[in-house]
Amino acid sequence: MFLEFFYLLRAKGLEVSLNEWMTLVEALDKGLAGSSLTGFYYLCRSILVKTESEYDKFDAVFAEYFKGIETPEDLPEEFWDWLNKDINYRDMGNGDEFEKEFEELMQMWKERIEEQKEKHDGGCYWIGTGGTSTMGHGGFHTTGIRPGGEGRLKSAVQIAGERNFKDFRQDKILDIRQFQMAFRKLRQFSSKVEAQKTELDIDATIDETCENAGMLKLVFDKPRKNTVKVLLLIDSDGSMLMYSKLCNRLFQAVSQANHFKDLKVYYFHNCIYDHLYTTPYCKRGEWVETDWVLRNLDSEYKVIFVGDAAMAPSELYKKGGNSFIGLWNEELGIDWLKKFKRKFKKQIWLNPIEKISWDWTYGSKTINAIKEVFPMFELTLDGLEAGIKKLLVK
Repeated sequence: MFLEFFYLLRAKGLEVSLNEWMTLVEALDKGLAGSSLTGFYYLCRSILVKTESEYDKFDAVFAEYFKGIETPEDLPEEFWDWLNKDINYRDMGNGDEFEKEFEELMQMWKERIEEQKEKHDGGCYWIGTGGTSTMGHGGFHTTGIRPGGEGRLKSAVQIAGERNFKDFRQDKILDIRQFQMAFRKLRQFSSKVEAQKTELDIDATIDETCENAGMLKLVFDKPRKNTVKVLLLIDSDGSMLMYSKLCNRLFQAVSQANHFKDLKVYYFHNCIYDHLYTTPYCKRGEWVETDWVLRNLDSEYKVIFVGDAAMAPSELYKKGGNSFIGLWNEELGIDWLKKFKRKFKKQIWLNPIEKISWDWTYGSKTINAIKEVFPMFELTLDGLEAGIKKLLVK
C-alpha cells in the first residue's frame, strides 16, 4: 500500500524505517486515518516524521506524490468564475459528517463536472461554495476537494502544499531562540557542584516515568556550576554588512545566555591584526591590543569566529595588508590567526556564506586558506550544532 510513497520519502532524505512504515500500515488497518486523505496526511506526519524541522520536507514529498488528488487541473474555467464570485454562505450548524473513499470521491468529481451547468451556493451536491458538498470551498464538510478559495475549516488536502513549516527547517538562517538553544549544548562543559540534588533532571525524569508505567517520577541531580568560557570574535563592516542582522541576533543570543562563566566579545574587519575592536563600528581607538587578549585569556576559552572569510589575498599574506588606511601590520594576517590556533584548545569558524559557494564565490582563496587553520561551518542550525559538537570533543 502506497509503497512508492515510502520509497519517495526515503529518496528525499526522510529517515523512515520499516518499523515506522509497518506502524503506519497497522494504524490504517485500524481506521485511524478515517476515509480522508487529510486524515492520512496527519497520521503519516505523526508516525513518520521525528522532528518539526522535517515537516517542510514531508509536506513537499506529500504534495508531490498526491498532487493529482490535491489540485485537479481539469476544472473548466466557468467553474472558477462560479466559485470566486458572490459567495452566499448558508448557516448549516455543524454540518453532517460525510466520509468518502478517494476513488469514489474523484469519480464523483468527474461526474459533477459533466453534469453541472450553473453556479451553486450553500448546497450539498454540486461543486459550489458555502455548503456541505464534498466539492467546492468555503463550506462545512470535513473532507473533500477544495478548488481555490479560502478554506474555512482547513480540511483540504492542500494543507501540505501550503508549506507552512519552511521556517522550521534546519538549513535555514537562525533566529535568536535557535542560537540560544544551540549554545545551551555548551553546558555539557559545566561541572557538578558538591551539593544536594536539587536540580530537576528532565531526561532522567522522562526515562523513569516511562519505566514507571507513565506515573510521574521526578529525578533530581546536583546543580551544575558554569565553567564554560567563550571568546566570540565577529567580522564587522564591509562584505559583512549584509549579514549584520544575523550577527546582531547572534550577539543578543550569546549576551542573554546565562550558562557561561565568562564571555568576551570583540570585533575585527576581514582579518585579525594588532587590535581587536570593542564595538561593531570598528573605530580607531575603540580597541584592545590583540596580544593583550592572547596574554590574558587562558587556553580554556572556546573561540568562535564569525565571518565570511572573504577578502583580498593581500589581507592574509602581505605586510601592511590591513585594509584600514594608516594601520600598518608587520605580522601577516594569516600568522595572527595561527596565534589563536596555538593559544586556545578549541576554535571554530562560522561562515554565513553557503557552503556550496566556498570554492567559487568572491574570496574563495582566503575562505579555503582560513578553513585550513580553523574548522569552518556554515552559519545554519545544522552548521552551528556541528560546530558546537566540535567544541565539545575532548
